Amino acid sequence: MSQTSSPIKIKILSADSTRLDKALAKFAPDFLSLSRSHAARLISSGAVNLDGLVIKEVDYLVSENQVWTVFVRKINDLETLPQEIPLDIVYEDETLIVINKPSGMVVHPAPGSPDKTLVNALLYHCSDTLSGIGGVKRPGIVHRIDKDTSGLLVVAKSDRVHHGLARQFERHTVQRMYLALCYGVPNAADPRLVNHSGVNFEPGNIVKIDAHLARHKHDRQKQSVVKRGGRHAVTRARVVKEFGKLKSASLLECWLETGRTHQIRVHMSYIGHSLIGDPTYGGKRKLSTKSFPMETIRALELFPRQALHAAKLSFEHPINGNWLSFEAPVPRDFELLVSRLSNENGIKLEPSVI
Repeated sequence: MSQTSSPIKIKILSADSTRLDKALAKFAPDFLSLSRSHAARLISSGAVNLDGLVIKEVDYLVSENQVWTVFVRKINDLETLPQEIPLDIVYEDETLIVINKPSGMVVHPAPGSPDKTLVNALLYHCSDTLSGIGGVKRPGIVHRIDKDTSGLLVVAKSDRVHHGLARQFERHTVQRMYLALCYGVPNAADPRLVNHSGVNFEPGNIVKIDAHLARHKHDRQKQSVVKRGGRHAVTRARVVKEFGKLKSASLLECWLETGRTHQIRVHMSYIGHSLIGDPTYGGKRKLSTKSFPMETIRALELFPRQALHAAKLSFEHPINGNWLSFEAPVPRDFELLVSRLSNENGIKLEPSVI
């Protein structure tokens, strides 16, 4: 374990919470502000041991009076610095802030992206009011969206709000709707999707994808669908608009029941309808000029990012209990691509009317 980590002892006072992640979150000292999801990350990273034996299974069964050692990373205030970067603020109060993140912006510092991230911008805008639970590199960050995905995310300004929002994400009560452009048109009549493992259609031709995700065996930067193990993941998608004479592309509304890394991108690729522009899961598609003019095909091939936008976000305010709902219109590049696919000029996409 890194020298920048310090050991914390946690005693299991009762065994009614038998899973290791639940037990650590329940019996951790208050100053640690340890949520179940944070505990799970520590366990998976090898930061938890019992009498020197490292345990990486979050569902490991604990026993009463056991004393576990958890290594928690020390915060170095000099690691991540405030930077004056413009933010598209959708909502803000003294306890939380909702941001419409542009594509191309990384949420928090990581290898290869040490600065100019959303966190750097938030540190400048919010000063020292962000939640400290995520550590210096992720202050206030409750959830995230990929660098090249645009749209809404909520950031906590206090540990209490961070915990409250984290519980809602864990209980899947946060509502998130994404707009996506994919190849082809998911349809219940498609013989390729009949009896496809983990795939079924609900009323309204909504495709439900219930397929576990795990790190790819050969590429640790990717996720893949697995039959055994992995993390539970559920995505629902509905076709909003079809494009091309051969129905070669479509606009989707996607809802997340869970929020795993790259979830929508991996699930859509899994059912054969990868997102337009996705450099990791999209692959190369050859489209016929019978469906689109050559200039439209070229625009699809050159679209520089996955066509995915977090359009709607709703949750309960952890302090006052009010239900908050936010919408963010799609960015210009997404809008222009839809216009080209539709062969219409100036088409406007507003989540509230789609």
